[in-house]
Amino acid sequence: MTRDENELLCLVTGDAPMGQLMRRHWIPACLSEEVAEPDGTPVRVHLLGEELVAFRDSNGRLGMLDEHCPHRRASLALGRNEECGLRCLYHGWKMDVDGNVLEMASEPPGSRIGEKIKHKAYPVRESGGLVWTYMGPPETMPEFEPPAFAPTSTTRCAIVKIHVPCNWAQILEGQIDSAHSSSLHSSDMVPANVDAATATDSTWLRPSTDKAPRMQAETTSYGFRYAAIRKPIYNADTHDYVRTTVYIAPFTCLIPPNNAYNVASVIVPADDINTTFYFFAWTDGSKPGVDEEAWRKFNHAQPGIDLTSDFHNLRTRANNFGQDRQAMKLGNFTGIPGIPNQDIAMWETMGRIADRTKDWLGTSDIAVARFRRLMVDAAKAMRDGGPVLGRTEPHIPHAQIASFEGVVPKSVDWRTLGGTAPRAPQMTAAE
Repeated sequence: MTRDENELLCLVTGDAPMGQLMRRHWIPACLSEEVAEPDGTPVRVHLLGEELVAFRDSNGRLGMLDEHCPHRRASLALGRNEECGLRCLYHGWKMDVDGNVLEMASEPPGSRIGEKIKHKAYPVRESGGLVWTYMGPPETMPEFEPPAFAPTSTTRCAIVKIHVPCNWAQILEGQIDSAHSSSLHSSDMVPANVDAATATDSTWLRPSTDKAPRMQAETTSYGFRYAAIRKPIYNADTHDYVRTTVYIAPFTCLIPPNNAYNVASVIVPADDINTTFYFFAWTDGSKPGVDEEAWRKFNHAQPGIDLTSDFHNLRTRANNFGQDRQAMKLGNFTGIPGIPNQDIAMWETMGRIADRTKDWLGTSDIAVARFRRLMVDAAKAMRDGGPVLGRTEPHIPHAQIASFEGVVPKSVDWRTLGGTAPRAPQMTAAE
């Protein structure tokens, strides 16, 4: 990639084309649990370089406002959440979830200044354990549809949330890079004599020892999907072990499932050099699932233990992410506990924005190359007034999109596995 292409891919703040593309989609803003209480504590939300505040009012309505009071720009995150509005501590101005100025305690009776003011407020929806907001032009706002990881109102989602101090794109690339799981996560994703991916309390078992998967990909109207094809432990002459990963632009990755739950991640840029990472274990009732505390414990991502109360990691570059070299000598591959923490160590050490002009991509990087090409082209189209990636036809309802994993006969076309997708030319290793 050139330096200009890397900037198109990575930069999201202000008028950056990638950020403008993201604003044409509903954006995950925070966990529902963070604003569960009516008249509860307001929550700071940092999205695409904007400082916002989320709150639930006295009637249970959710609001997403500019954090800074329209009067003198003091923080509404410190304000009083009361009587269906946020009241600024500085002079007592109060705004409702729609940005209307309800009261101005510092103004004389009869003042009509508030009628002239409309505080910035973004539309809000709630689904899949997340609060979503739309930050684009109102006239381009699409209908909200349930995310692929919460296709129905009864879907059970367990969620890990971690703030990561680096650019969104290197995190996203990690989510679509199936090859690294055989090395980086080898102590947590363990080859075993199982028929398919199997979750235990401490590991994910998989029916393959193959560390060099064959990669194939296809573009779709919502992004792309690809298959990592490995030799299974049994019947390697007649069968393949196939894991398909789906990228639903611009935020969502559907990761190959296991016997207990489906897996997904959502990558949301706070700004150019900070990102919020969400990691889901979910079930629609067809699998037993996992409760949220067990999921966070499995991933070593429990607030108050592994994370601060506001979801910042206690394992940082300064302490080598808690790496235990003695554990490595005893057989643990990384010495870093938790699949997300192992990934975060890689993402952060690439730098706040990875310099892709210095990369040497290999055959196993087909999905990464596809992502870069897709998103750079999408940013150029956004800049030039073209179509918005993920908003074009044919529209595939997200509830119909799914990843896949399993051992299948070699005669099976991986494109027929998992969720639906329009056919597109297959990428070869040479591409």
